[in-house]
Amino acid sequence: MDSTSNAMRVAILVADGFEQVEMTCPRETLNQNGATTHIISPNKDSVKGWNHVDWGVTHKVDVPIENARADYYDALVLPGGVMNLDTLRTNPKVVQFVRSFFKNHKPVAAICHGPQILIDADVVLGRTLTSNAAIKLDLENAGAIWIDQDVVTDNGLITSRKTDDLPSFIRHMMKEFNLELHQ
Repeated sequence: MDSTSNAMRVAILVADGFEQVEMTCPRETLNQNGATTHIISPNKDSVKGWNHVDWGVTHKVDVPIENARADYYDALVLPGGVMNLDTLRTNPKVVQFVRSFFKNHKPVAAICHGPQILIDADVVLGRTLTSNAAIKLDLENAGAIWIDQDVVTDNGLITSRKTDDLPSFIRHMMKEFNLELHQ
């Protein structure tokens, strides 16, 4: 953290098609509890969410991935959304950005399909986690230990299965990010 602010800085990494509530709920909670959040994306100006079965709200991109530096941030949030992850995991700059958080032992919170990018970042071997059941085999094939429960925390990695698990996911995320949750 720099000398001008002691607020935790959290990167939220998304591409078009991220599951909207999996980004907005954690972001609102983080912002309400003193963190500074930035939407990071391969998109330059805006990114569009997915609201269950249809397109959702468009959000301003705070920092395009080309300009994002993992060392500026204290933590990372990875919302789900199949389209979102298909775009993110094929971008080498995105994969390196994610990998940097693990290399520097910074907390990472991933929900639903969000953990899928962790395979490409080569950071799941031997880790215990959960996710949307659709990517269970992918994670296990990459060496993860997959558990079917609402949230799993493993050495700074917080994972959750689905939007229904958001309350538990957020509580664990706040604890791992060392932020007090004000309700």
